[in-house]
Amino acid sequence: MIKNSLKYTKIYYNLSKNLKTALEFLENNNLKNFQNGKYEIQGEDIYVNIQDYQTKPQNQGKWEAHRKYIDIQFIIEGSEKIGVGEIQNYTTTEVYDEEKDVEFLSTNTQAEFLTLNKNDFIILYPQDVHMPQICCDKPTYVKKAVLKVKFA
Repeated sequence: MIKNSLKYTKIYYNLSKNLKTALEFLENNNLKNFQNGKYEIQGEDIYVNIQDYQTKPQNQGKWEAHRKYIDIQFIIEGSEKIGVGEIQNYTTTEVYDEEKDVEFLSTNTQAEFLTLNKNDFIILYPQDVHMPQICCDKPTYVKKAVLKVKFA
């Protein structure tokens, strides 16, 4: 898991060619003007889902993990908390759906919650279980880009 601000994306270019492409997309596009939906960047290897929603209390959140894709979650507008943890500390509650590339989990351990503000991003690898869309104090509006980068 990596958390940082849009102004520091260049320091992560060396992690992989696909991550560099995805981070350059973040830098070079005003995502505030994008409508909700899926946009291909490099076919199914790299794409972005633009979404907006009201954040929710932690007790309404779900822990999730992915196997095929790395998530880069980027806050376009608003703020939210996102829970993060290591997959070995979690138990599957809903079996992995290969088509949707998602598995839902639960844990008995204390999880860490990070606050993401406008122009912050978090890179989540397959071992990084996460609970997105959690409110900081009270439910508020968030517009977010979730870039999906094929994990190889």
